[in-house]
Amino acid sequence: MKKMMIDSEFWNIFPEAQLNILVLKDLDNQVNEEDDATYQQLLNDGKKAATSFLGEAVFSQNQAVNEWREAFKLFKTKKGARSSIEALLKRVDQDREFNPINPLVDIYNSVSLTYGVPCGGEDLETIVGDLHLGKARGGEDFFPLGAETSSPALPDEIIYYDEDGAICRCFNWREAQRTMLKEETKNAVLVIEALNQEQIERANEAITELQKRVQKYLGVTGVITKLTKENTEVEIG
Repeated sequence: MKKMMIDSEFWNIFPEAQLNILVLKDLDNQVNEEDDATYQQLLNDGKKAATSFLGEAVFSQNQAVNEWREAFKLFKTKKGARSSIEALLKRVDQDREFNPINPLVDIYNSVSLTYGVPCGGEDLETIVGDLHLGKARGGEDFFPLGAETSSPALPDEIIYYDEDGAICRCFNWREAQRTMLKEETKNAVLVIEALNQEQIERANEAITELQKRVQKYLGVTGVITKLTKENTEVEIG
């Protein structure tokens, strides 16, 4: 049985953090062009809601951006690495469009935008052994989307990893093509990250809404678990 677990060293840096986990089984994540308008509307609504997290003249001074930039200063990062929620909010700030990718990705992106929290997902069948969040030793293999050569993790970088290497670098900054959610994905684990109480409140609303949207649009009822310093692991498959 696979587990997701958060390593003890992580809590030394982020003692108040909470990871909200949604495990999904027996999905049909195939793209159907007839549903494109539905997922486009979800993304459009998320983009509109995300404007509530903006407003400062200097983009980096918005709280939902600045808090994650400050967090990234607490561990080793690749130059230019940013939280996934900053990447989404940057697109909103620049009034760029969001286009459908596949149903599960579209759903979690719409929730991420609506609640201003980082969200990501992995294909459970491609994870080798247990899924960890913790400090990298350094050198863990990592192949981002489209890459032909490895871009290994740095020592002490915060990464998601399994027995075969890094899955996401710098929290949810960059995704490995090996475990990414695809149309063929049948079983998945989704994660929403939060580092302080205000973020946790939004993340709790977000994981509930994520569960509802997956049920509504994909017909699958997922199981929610909240990982904290006192509850560091959960069975995921």
